[in-house]
Amino acid sequence: MAPPPPPSPPSPLPGKKRRIGVMTSGGDAPGMNGAVRAMIRMSISLGCEAYAIYEGYEGLVQGGDLIKKRDWADVRGYLSEGGTLIGTARCKAFMERPGRLQAAKNMVLAGIDALIICGGDGSLTGADTFRKEWPGLLEELVDKKELTTEQIQPYTHLNIVGLVGSIDNDMSSTDATIGCYSSLTRICEAIDCIDATAQSHQRAFVIEVMGRHCGWLALMAGVSTSADFIFIPEKPPSENWEEQMCDIIKRHRNMGKRKTIVIVAEGAHDLALKKVTPTRVKDLLSNVLKLDTRITTLGHVQRGGRPCYYDRWLSTVQGVEAVKAVLSAKFDTPSPVICIVENKIVRKPLLKAVEDTHEVAKAIEAKDFARAMHLRDAEFAEYHNAYMTTTATNQPEKRLPIDRQLRIGIIHVGAPAGGMNAATRAAATYCLTRGHTPVALHNGFPGLCRHHDDQPLGSVRVMSWLDVEGWVSKGGSEIGTNRALPSDDMPKTAWCFEKYKINALFIVGGFEAFTAVSELRKARNEYSAFRIPIALLPATISNNVPGTEYSIGSDTCLNALVDYCDAIKQSASASRRRCFVVETQGGKSGYVATMAGLSIGATAVYTPEEGINIHMLARDIEHLRASFAKDQGQSKAGKLILRNEHASETYTTEVIANMIREEAKGRFESRHAVPGHVQQGGTPSPMDRCRAIRLAVRCVEFLEESAASLRDESVADPMNVVVIGIKGASVVFSPVERVEKEETNWKDRRPKDESWLQLKGIVDTLSGRPRPEDCCSLCGRR
Repeated sequence: MAPPPPPSPPSPLPGKKRRIGVMTSGGDAPGMNGAVRAMIRMSISLGCEAYAIYEGYEGLVQGGDLIKKRDWADVRGYLSEGGTLIGTARCKAFMERPGRLQAAKNMVLAGIDALIICGGDGSLTGADTFRKEWPGLLEELVDKKELTTEQIQPYTHLNIVGLVGSIDNDMSSTDATIGCYSSLTRICEAIDCIDATAQSHQRAFVIEVMGRHCGWLALMAGVSTSADFIFIPEKPPSENWEEQMCDIIKRHRNMGKRKTIVIVAEGAHDLALKKVTPTRVKDLLSNVLKLDTRITTLGHVQRGGRPCYYDRWLSTVQGVEAVKAVLSAKFDTPSPVICIVENKIVRKPLLKAVEDTHEVAKAIEAKDFARAMHLRDAEFAEYHNAYMTTTATNQPEKRLPIDRQLRIGIIHVGAPAGGMNAATRAAATYCLTRGHTPVALHNGFPGLCRHHDDQPLGSVRVMSWLDVEGWVSKGGSEIGTNRALPSDDMPKTAWCFEKYKINALFIVGGFEAFTAVSELRKARNEYSAFRIPIALLPATISNNVPGTEYSIGSDTCLNALVDYCDAIKQSASASRRRCFVVETQGGKSGYVATMAGLSIGATAVYTPEEGINIHMLARDIEHLRASFAKDQGQSKAGKLILRNEHASETYTTEVIANMIREEAKGRFESRHAVPGHVQQGGTPSPMDRCRAIRLAVRCVEFLEESAASLRDESVADPMNVVVIGIKGASVVFSPVERVEKEETNWKDRRPKDESWLQLKGIVDTLSGRPRPEDCCSLCGRR
């Protein structure tokens, strides 16, 4: 009996369509599953075929059932899962050429001509090596008669695209890697819990976090929890660090602080590269300062658990961009890695990013720590500087001359948002370090005007370091916030500014705060008290402040909403055939609804920008009918629809749920849910804490510079009144006068150009929501 013929690869797909392999490799990271889902569904939506390669490079070498074609429904429910559902494993075989030869053969036999890898620098380096060797590997397979020339002919070129999945955030060229903010969230949750017991017993805790070659987790945890001291590989402490640390902690204790937190990265060392261990730090605190000290090593708790909102968002948009990169690549296009810089998704050369990452380790080994800090992204050094400036209390070298010291008013305007207190603490401690006087104006402009001279305690209060210690992790507004505007009593507001000698103003808040700044700016000709530098830090869950693409508090809101929707979706899935319509906040901006929809895999999202009409509802109801019919009782089949609170006056959340229930005719159920103010409250997310601190410090620096220039220049300078914001890949100060005129939709209280609107199409694509042009305008059927 003749042996069976050797397997043959499938015929190439027509046109530019590709068979795309998707793989996770290296250490697992929360968010990897979101990337897999996005890449597979985006590939299918563009007419390509998607293959999951299980167990990382091991699956590529083994082939067989470890390389599987995936369909739309195969990745249902992936977004909320931690780790990687397609597995990852170390593969020694792939490190050798024979292993890569077998991997090449398996890919050709599967017809795969593009590979997207989500992993760390080692995984991405291996992928680029594979691409370089690809032509030679195919030739060798033909020479060994394992494949024919005809079989390899359609696969002579291999496209590689990288995504960085790493909890350490250790890849150069990107501000964040998939998984890093989920890991930071675990750390901050643990430290917040430890804070309570440390405070109760006046204890010290030494906390070890991951980061063998990168101190990002330790640094950001230090910023997010106002730790007393941190140790990171890139910036070792001074030669006499033992005395320096003990001096800082002793001063904090003498000022009245009851607890001590020291954070140590697992790769921490001193200037001589001698390892700094938690035990060594504990012994110092116990023996020198006589503190009751404990060590906590968080370990793999940092790696596990569900991904936070940001990692779901990042993995999804990067997964979509990776597929686009595959389809736009030419044979000579260098392998790209998908990165994020500030708020912008960008493609960068993969090899250059890996080389820069390795250069950091080399710089540390050479004790060139200035270069190591420079090679990290720009945010890294800025956060370190912000941490050092706002934590240590006695830094005379940073104190300004008396004639440049200011009385800076700090006020909250609008609804509460996570991160307001972190921004206030950062501004106050930075002021104290520089010699300024931070003055809290409690309860907004009404509090200033009505209660400034109340006895025994008025609403105008000078802030001390101990006053704001511990605020970084608190939600809401510790100095109170109010939606009222200065125009309610402009003369009294000006009188109070003069009485309390406010010569610079730092405002934290949402659209009401933006309106307040606009009013103060316009009143400067009439009231000299307002001829001072003014900086606005946008803080609102709605993210609707003109002049920025990101507002403090929106990340906290989205985390709360995603957690809520996960619980609702679990209920919907358990009953198999149920759809929930969830109402989100956000004012007349659909940002919250759209970003949450992207992060939970919503079937549809209704926003004020797009509105709701009967034809849209008909299409979505018909889509639900078809989806439930196709699911046939499969698990994870619950559906969610998100509706912004102002998407329509007629089609309310309850009305839509009732319409769906009526049209379902008993084939599936519909419910509505309103999380309400759950979206505003709670502990601020680490991202909101960190960005609040970084941007607050920037604002006070701006006030310093502007106050100096005001002495010599006209008050008409538009750059004396600004809003700080993140736009694309940059942090910018924009003059409020220009933003008022050119960027503000005053009627709907939102920016004219909302950068996130382009993501609405991704939500619809990845949910499989039908396009209007593909459906009957009357019945909604395709």
